[in-house]
Amino acid sequence: MSDKAEEAEEAEEATEPVEAAETAEADGADGADSADGAVDQAPVKRGPVRIALGVLKTARPRQWVKNVLVFVAPFTAKQISNVDVLTDALIAFIAFSLVASSVYLINDAIDVEADRAHPKKRKRPIAAGIVPVPLAYASAVLFFAVGMGISFLTRPELAIVLGVYEAVQLGYCFGLKHQPVVDLAIVGSGFLMRSIAGGAAAGIGLSQWFLLVTAFGSLFMVAGKRYAEIMLFERTGAKIRASLKKYSASYLRFVWATSAAIVIMSYGLWAFELKEHADGSVWPVLSMIPFVVAILRYAVDVDGGNAGEPEELVLRDRVLQVLGLLWIATLVVSYYVS
Repeated sequence: MSDKAEEAEEAEEATEPVEAAETAEADGADGADSADGAVDQAPVKRGPVRIALGVLKTARPRQWVKNVLVFVAPFTAKQISNVDVLTDALIAFIAFSLVASSVYLINDAIDVEADRAHPKKRKRPIAAGIVPVPLAYASAVLFFAVGMGISFLTRPELAIVLGVYEAVQLGYCFGLKHQPVVDLAIVGSGFLMRSIAGGAAAGIGLSQWFLLVTAFGSLFMVAGKRYAEIMLFERTGAKIRASLKKYSASYLRFVWATSAAIVIMSYGLWAFELKEHADGSVWPVLSMIPFVVAILRYAVDVDGGNAGEPEELVLRDRVLQVLGLLWIATLVVSYYVS
């Protein structure tokens, strides 16, 4: 499932007198739907270096960490130490990062006028006038072309996955973000496509149960994030993203609760499937304990309306971090020790 995606701004932006829009991939390209008017800006100095840095910043390289999901397929296939397979996964990582960055550039170029009316987003390179809009579009085309070109160093299937990802995310940027439910699915689909991309590049298949875990896990986080924003609006009465007005807190609660249930069920089925491939080892089943507890722990924050920024939540919750490490450890033992 997609994700345009990511930045810790929601709590602050909810109190601003501007309606912000959904971002491409939740996770990283937050734009705005509307604004009351442009904010006058002082002339900015441009130069080759300043412009280049502005393009790089708009490409959001810190969001590339999400693309580590391309290594899931090699890991679960016990091929992470295979040099050829690892090389293919690294190529997929680079290609996906470039293609995702092209979407961020287009998203900011589309929302430039609305961003200029926002007291915080107006400082972004395109909105601030450091990066001209035509150059942003040209850079997006270049990022996409290079990413697609690199993808052919592995298998054609990777290029197909990247092409689908780009098409879906552009559809989101140009209007689908205003369609209830569809927007949630697109945002979450980005994570699913990353997992698929790793398998496509290395010629490795992924368990259907693991794909369900990824898909509904993404939907769980996306719905939880929107729920947190709605809860903040109900507590403060502040304005919210225009796209969120089509949802109610009860509906989003239903979505993330349903997604959590499906994630836990799918993970259990995947764990028992893994047990069969691991000669009856108990470790795959034991991995369910930290995984389920982590989901329930995260749900506490979602229920309290405190999951507006998943990355920050994970970084400050030590218990969640320990559970995550325990889960990874059980998987390592399941695949490479038992």
